[in-house]
Amino acid sequence: MAKPNLPVTAAIRVLREHGIAFVPHPYDYQPRGGTAHSAQCLGVDEHAVIKTLIMEDESATPLVVLMHGDRQVSTKALARHLGRKSIQPCTPEVADRHSGYQVGGTSPLGTRRAMPVYIERSILDLPRIYINGGRRGMLVELEPRALAAVLRAEPVDVATGGHGDAPR
Repeated sequence: MAKPNLPVTAAIRVLREHGIAFVPHPYDYQPRGGTAHSAQCLGVDEHAVIKTLIMEDESATPLVVLMHGDRQVSTKALARHLGRKSIQPCTPEVADRHSGYQVGGTSPLGTRRAMPVYIERSILDLPRIYINGGRRGMLVELEPRALAAVLRAEPVDVATGGHGDAPR
């Protein structure tokens, strides 16, 4: 069986460099389709599809938040946890500049700028996750604790929505 022609993105290079086992999952990208669309294309639970969100604090210092596809980030809870006045999502143009990726293809791996990474704690309880592989239309499946270790991600409890959860 021939190996699929996998685009080598900065994210894929980081995974290979750290010896992280992953499975690429190309899918038909749809603008504004989000995690619901990619989960449907792959036939997986949207809860296991992880979004990479580029946010910034009140002084425009960027950070990365990894969140379940079916949940939202409580920016107030995150700001409180980080001791900041406020946290808000970056505009797509600013997010692209910080990450080096296009919105819709943003991976937390291999970003242009080093940024602190925060991961919703319950993601670490999943056996496998699907996260952007550094381009639109490609997710990579991997073990969440391996991803968190490479990213030195700090676990946080800032999810709202879906499955009846609220921030703790």
